[in-house]
Amino acid sequence: MFENFTVQLDRVYFRNTVLDYLLVAGGILFGILLVYIFKRFVLKNIKRLSGNTETKIDDYLVHGLDRYGIPALYLMVVYLGISYLRLAPRFSRILDVAVTVVVTYLILRVVSSVILLLLQSFVRKQERGEEKVKQLGGLMIVLNVFIWGIGLLFLFDNLGYNVTTVIAGLGIGGVAIALASQNILGDLFNYFVIFFDRPFETGDFIIVDNKMGTVDYIGVKSTQIKSLTGEQLIFSNSDLTGSRIHNYKRMEKRRIIFKFGVVYQTSLDNLKKIPDLVKNLILSQENTSFDRAHFAAYGDSSLDFEVVYHVLSADYTVYMDIQQTINFRLFEEFQKMGVEFAYPTRTLYVVDQKKEEPEEKESDAPEIQAIIKPE
Repeated sequence: MFENFTVQLDRVYFRNTVLDYLLVAGGILFGILLVYIFKRFVLKNIKRLSGNTETKIDDYLVHGLDRYGIPALYLMVVYLGISYLRLAPRFSRILDVAVTVVVTYLILRVVSSVILLLLQSFVRKQERGEEKVKQLGGLMIVLNVFIWGIGLLFLFDNLGYNVTTVIAGLGIGGVAIALASQNILGDLFNYFVIFFDRPFETGDFIIVDNKMGTVDYIGVKSTQIKSLTGEQLIFSNSDLTGSRIHNYKRMEKRRIIFKFGVVYQTSLDNLKKIPDLVKNLILSQENTSFDRAHFAAYGDSSLDFEVVYHVLSADYTVYMDIQQTINFRLFEEFQKMGVEFAYPTRTLYVVDQKKEEPEEKESDAPEIQAIIKPE
């Protein structure tokens, strides 16, 4: 009976004995068991230890190993086991190519995944990091093209192809593509400028020439801005990087200049009181700092004052609320003091031919409110 069993083991099927197949099957099962033990116990402890470190690089490497490295190990175990058998040259070549392609794919996925996680970690540390993570899509497209391009070249080289010819062809084709798509490539490079230099980010309120709005999305070729009137404005990245951009989102405080005039009939005592009055009105408001208030000039029909102060907020609504309150209080105090705001007047001189005495008459004119201009 033992001899019959031995005879059965020595039987040859497809150039290998039954014993060879059993040894390969046992080796594959043993290797799979070792990989499982490594994943279940060793890799689990490595994850725990990497979570206690300050750097995130080891966490990302462990994550990539768990997601793509373990399948690669399972594949290598099966490949090494099958390689023990005597295979037909054609089948052996197909197996080598298939394993090389799969392993290359898994390695590239590990590299791409680790780079993405590192970029996300870097961006999340910045202000409004979660919003900026959405911008990584365009950047990762470019990086993935670069990573997979290099990976394919290595793959073809390992498969025995002459990559020198391929690289030369890509170089010539790249020049032709670059000449044919200068604008697109310009927008692409300017996307990197916007991403790394950060002249503006999503959520920033910007003014470009006479267009203004909130940055809604930054893409590889264009940037979308939602205007105050509700419509969407689309700028190419090249246009934005070549323009003078006013970014009001990063304004820490707003410098305000406003002017007003009082009539020439105002007494000297009241004129001297006005600068201190305006100063006190401004200092009584929250989120303000006073700079100066001066009797600035003699106007054509008014005594002109110029006031400068700062609003300690970038919010335009906050500024307008403060300015409105100052205007109300200034009007109220002038009424108490008997001071009138100036308005344009015209004086007519009528000559009485009999008396030959000029008569001065002031025409009626509607009152004009103080002129307030933020700088």
